[in-house]
Amino acid sequence: MELIGTVVVPPRDAATWTVPAGHIFRIISTEGAQVGDLNLFNANDLKERLYTGKTRALNGTHVGLGDQLFSNFPYLRPIATITHDTLDWYGFDEFGGSVHDVIGTRCDPYTHTLLSAGDHYHHCCHSNLTRALARATGMTLSEAEPHIHDVLNVFMCTGFSRDTGQYFMKASPVRPGDYLEFFAEVDLLGCMSACPGGDCSSEHSSDTASCHPLLVEIHKPARLPEGWRAPAINGYDRSHGC
Repeated sequence: MELIGTVVVPPRDAATWTVPAGHIFRIISTEGAQVGDLNLFNANDLKERLYTGKTRALNGTHVGLGDQLFSNFPYLRPIATITHDTLDWYGFDEFGGSVHDVIGTRCDPYTHTLLSAGDHYHHCCHSNLTRALARATGMTLSEAEPHIHDVLNVFMCTGFSRDTGQYFMKASPVRPGDYLEFFAEVDLLGCMSACPGGDCSSEHSSDTASCHPLLVEIHKPARLPEGWRAPAINGYDRSHGC
């Protein structure tokens, strides 16, 4: 593959990048254990975006090698396929935890304000993603925010407790050099926040957790998969029985 671009996602902040259909992008841990909250959009139509609920229904609570990420209604088609995962060895641990979840939403300032008696924290992943998308598109913050959606929690280790069924997070096993790699099925705009919780071993919204940058590489493969074509928009006629 030919490396054609790189983007650094700063700690406690977010960044965007574009990937043409048929190209590869890698999210890489470079300096220390760090999780990333990933949004994906059709680069030509922001109304089409990652649908984690349907991705979860079709793949499971956590995604890995060979799994496809699906877009929202009415498009509902695969927009990216995971082609390599250096954390594939982790599987599910004795607590039911695994990596790369499509369960959780993203840390956000609204929940933080609700649970902290009114404290305002502006570097939650939701706010980071909003600022980054606004910068990339020229939208105002109020215009960009409705486009931010539930995320793929890259490198994050999560699960449901067996006694209460509650969502939990634990220290990510990711180390420098680990990466998650995707094949772009359509032209993509990626937007990712390097979570202020660092490896999310203790908290989300924090200025004290150890945080690190993440690196995104965009690669042009020497050739496309044999017989590959960009997936068509879902064929349902949208008549809904009328």
